[in-house]
Amino acid sequence: MSAATDGPPSPDSARRAVEAVWRMESARIVGSLARYTKDFALAEDVAQEALAQALVTWSREGAPANPAGWLLAIAKRRAIDSFRRRAALDERYAMMAGQLGEGEAASGGDAPRRAPDDLPWDPDQIDDDVLALIFMSCHPVLSPEARVALTLRAVGGLTSEEIARAFLVPVPTVQARITRAKKTIAAAGVPFELPPAGDRKQRLGGVLSVLYVIFTEGSTATSGDALLRTDLAAEAIRLCRMLSALLPAEPEVYGLLALCELTAARFPARTGPDGEAVLLEDQDRRKWDRSAIRRGLAAMGQAGAIGRGFGPYGLQAAIAACHASAPSVPETDWERIVLLYEALGRVAPSPVVELNRAVAVAMASGPLAGLSIVDELVATDRLAGSHLLPSVRGELLARLGRSREARAELELAARLCGNVKERSVLLRKAAALPE
Repeated sequence: MSAATDGPPSPDSARRAVEAVWRMESARIVGSLARYTKDFALAEDVAQEALAQALVTWSREGAPANPAGWLLAIAKRRAIDSFRRRAALDERYAMMAGQLGEGEAASGGDAPRRAPDDLPWDPDQIDDDVLALIFMSCHPVLSPEARVALTLRAVGGLTSEEIARAFLVPVPTVQARITRAKKTIAAAGVPFELPPAGDRKQRLGGVLSVLYVIFTEGSTATSGDALLRTDLAAEAIRLCRMLSALLPAEPEVYGLLALCELTAARFPARTGPDGEAVLLEDQDRRKWDRSAIRRGLAAMGQAGAIGRGFGPYGLQAAIAACHASAPSVPETDWERIVLLYEALGRVAPSPVVELNRAVAVAMASGPLAGLSIVDELVATDRLAGSHLLPSVRGELLARLGRSREARAELELAARLCGNVKERSVLLRKAAALPE
């Protein structure tokens, strides 16, 4: 085995090398193993075993020239051992062992020797194994929480500890979700394959929904001490880019990618030096990431060029583009944003969309017009328990000079809000209102 870096190997260098290759190639490795074994749970398990072996071997001998191929070959070896334990030397084991060949086999704990350019896949192509893995991780038989956990684990390459930190849940909870997800997939007999062409578009909605949830949690954390979780948002963007390369004829894939890029462009200005939240009207727009804005607008252009019109994600991206192109809050094209929210409400109606439309109407036509929409939401009790409704209502009441009512709403929003940074903004607003 040839070392990839100069100097003696160390556990730290091995860990960094393993983490790097896993984050970049996990989807291909697990996808290839799932196709190879026809068993998703086994594929994920033997991939993890290969990682554990890499930590030991690479710290002793250095990282190999072809780390992804090394991991795949070791994992295949573990899969063969598993089949051998299950059914001795049956025909399936013999066939797989024959496919593996001498060059990939590893005796004991030794690493397989492969030519440096002998990759198990073309690095310039994203094969259907990855797409099948994404669709399997987001299969409708799984709960929404399990889909998110399994997508981040199997496709994103995140560890259970990283997923647990991202969503502020115990590590055993994440591990249980992943274990249940794999058992559910096995029990339901979900094949490792691309859905039929007729079902793919229907299933795509679930995939995009999972990526949207991941990005949304990264862009505004539902709880905890930090407003943003940029690593989680970046992972969602990476997965969206991967999906756009796999499905280049689907406009909503580009729509979601555009929405994520344009929203993430504002991240550098959304928090202050101490991590405190900075409201849109107070943000220094010179800090906005212009490269991300260009990428977002380019993705919107690709979505539009397909010619089927914008769906829910494309419409949200168009709203984000209005903000990205405006020099200030007062100079934002609020009338266009109102129209876009009206279109979004027809395509994907929800109380949150209606609440956002109320904010846009208030900016375009005054706070009283926005408040009437908010009060309709209050009357229907469609956002009960959410801090969003009282926070918007408090803001509009404050603009109308109804300070006592506004303070009560903002304090209620603070009690309902799970994020420390958002809560402090709400309390600061309430305290600043005149008596």
